[in-house]
Amino acid sequence: MYKINDNYLKLPGSYLFSTIAKKVSAYTEANPDKKIIRLGIGDVTLPLAPAVIEAMHSAVDEMADAATFRGYAPDLGYEFLRSTIVKNDYEARGVNIAIDEVFISDGAKSDSGNIGDIFAKENRIAVCDPVYPVYVDTNAMAGRTGEYDKDKECWSQVIYMPCTAENNFVPAIPEETPDLIYICCPNNPTGTAMKKEELQTWVDFALTKGAVIIYDAAYEAYISEEDVPHTIYECEGAKKCAIEMRSFSKNAGFTGTRLGFTVIPKELVCDGVSLNSLWARRHGTKFNGAPYIIQRAGEAVYSEEGKKQTKEQIAYYMNNAKIIRDGLTEAGYTVFGGVNAPYIWLKTPDRMTSWEFFDYLLEERNIVGTPGSGFGPSGEGYFRLTAFGSLENTKDAMERIRK
Repeated sequence: MYKINDNYLKLPGSYLFSTIAKKVSAYTEANPDKKIIRLGIGDVTLPLAPAVIEAMHSAVDEMADAATFRGYAPDLGYEFLRSTIVKNDYEARGVNIAIDEVFISDGAKSDSGNIGDIFAKENRIAVCDPVYPVYVDTNAMAGRTGEYDKDKECWSQVIYMPCTAENNFVPAIPEETPDLIYICCPNNPTGTAMKKEELQTWVDFALTKGAVIIYDAAYEAYISEEDVPHTIYECEGAKKCAIEMRSFSKNAGFTGTRLGFTVIPKELVCDGVSLNSLWARRHGTKFNGAPYIIQRAGEAVYSEEGKKQTKEQIAYYMNNAKIIRDGLTEAGYTVFGGVNAPYIWLKTPDRMTSWEFFDYLLEERNIVGTPGSGFGPSGEGYFRLTAFGSLENTKDAMERIRK
C-alpha cells in the first residue's frame, strides 16, 4: 500500500494567511455592514505601470503572429531578461554576475520553498525569528525540522535566531552551527534591515562554517538608507556562500502576474559539486518557466520609463508607511520598520497577545493586520501592518486607531 509524506501531518494548523482569511470571512459574513480595511497580507493595490502594460500588449501581439510566436521558454529564462537583470541589478552596483547564474522563475516564494530540493535532508536550518513562514514550513515538509512543540510554537531541529527590539532586530550568530541560513533583508515581517557590516559578519560566519546563506531580497527596491546593501554580493566572499532571491511582486506589482529570479554563483561549490548546476538540473526538470509575455513585462520594468513609473509606485507605498508610522506613534504605540520596507512592526498594547490584538483591531476598528506570533515565537507581542493599501484606506485606518 502506498504511503504519504507524513511530514505534512506535523505542520501546525493551516498556513498563517489562510487562517487570517477564514477569521475575516467569518466576521464579514456576520457583519456585512462593516467596512473592513485590509492591512494584513502584503499584496499590492496599484495597477501595473504603463510601460509594463505596453510591453505585455506588444508581447501578446507577437504571440498572435506565426513569425514572432514563442513556444517553450529556455530553461533558465529568456536571455533578454537575464542580461537586463545582470546589467541593472548587479553591474550597476559593481557586482560581477554572469547571465547563466540567473534563473528566471515565477517568484521568490516558489524559489525559497523549492531551493531545499538540492540539499540533503540532514542539513540543519537556521532562521531569523520572527520569520516568513514559507522558509520553515517547506523545510518541515521535507523532514528537516524535527518535531513541532505546540506549547513553545517551534520545531525541535530548527535553530531560531531571535530578532527583537532588544537586539535592534539583527540576529546574533547562533551557538549551534547551521548548514542553511535564511536571511530576509529588508525583513518581512519586521520591516527592518541589516547594515552592510552586519551582513558581512554573516557572510564571514558562513564561509568559516561551510554554510549556505539563502538570501531573500524581495524588498530591495524599498531600501532608502545608504548603508543597507541592495544585494548580498556587495559583501566580500558572498559569491562562495550565498544564494540570492528576488521578486517582481513588490517592486513592480507583479503579485498577479508572477515573476522572480534566483542567483546562484558558479563559485558556490560543495564537495566539488556546483550548486548552480544542481539548480539548473532541478529548474529544467521541475519548472515550466515563466511565460514569455510576463518576461517581456519584467524586461520593461528596467526601461527608463519603467524605472520611473515603478519608483513612483514605491514612493506611494512608502508614503503610506510613513502615515502608519506617524499615526501609530502619535497614538502611543512602539513602532519599528517602515523605512527600508513597506512593513510596520509594532508592539501590542496592554500586554495583549498578538491574536488578541488581531481580534481587537478586527472587531473594534475593522482593520485587518497580521499577528506577530504567526511568524515565530519571538513574534509574540508584536503585530504587522502593511503599507500596500490605498492612501485613502491608510489614512482612514489611522483615524480609526487614533479614536
